[in-house]
Amino acid sequence: MSFFEEVFLLLQDKFGAAPDPSALDHSVLIEASKLHSCVSFLKKEAPVKMEVLLDIVGVDYLGYLHHEGPRFAVIYVFKSLSSPQSRIRLKVCLSEDSPQVPTISDLYPIANWQEREVYDQYGIHFEGHPDLRRLLNHVEFKGHPLRKDYPVHQRQWLSTNDFLLDVLEARLEEKGYKILERSKEVLPNDDEYLTGSIQK
Repeated sequence: MSFFEEVFLLLQDKFGAAPDPSALDHSVLIEASKLHSCVSFLKKEAPVKMEVLLDIVGVDYLGYLHHEGPRFAVIYVFKSLSSPQSRIRLKVCLSEDSPQVPTISDLYPIANWQEREVYDQYGIHFEGHPDLRRLLNHVEFKGHPLRKDYPVHQRQWLSTNDFLLDVLEARLEEKGYKILERSKEVLPNDDEYLTGSIQK
């Protein structure tokens, strides 16, 4: 029995996993409510442990030929370090009305950034994520550009930058640094900005 066959039978028994009919190899369908437990099992208890999360990918099936089922999916790609040829993909299908799935950033720190990218591009929410903000698009961006119905010629207004210094200062304090003076966010309509006492 191959690695995938063995792990699939365990996932089927423990989490109600099903084969992914749209994939050619090593892909498993799992319900959103069981995702976190399933991923935890793969990382900590599986016969071949999946120590590495390679990627999290969003999919929009709107207009996809012969597709039946929910509009969105999130695909997770895992790899084993102890057995590098062993890989597995988990796929969670999500309805257009409620595109949300639990975060796995507590299990794999890299998921923090990967989930933010999928949120930014597809509008899929990761419940329990510690800081679910846009990653690639600016703070005032409207919509999600990798959704198939996003108007590609739509222009986006930007009047301010995303204030990130508070996050940086918090990280510095976690590492033992002392912040002597807190940064202040300056918005384009601030009096100091408009009167020129802060350089534009």
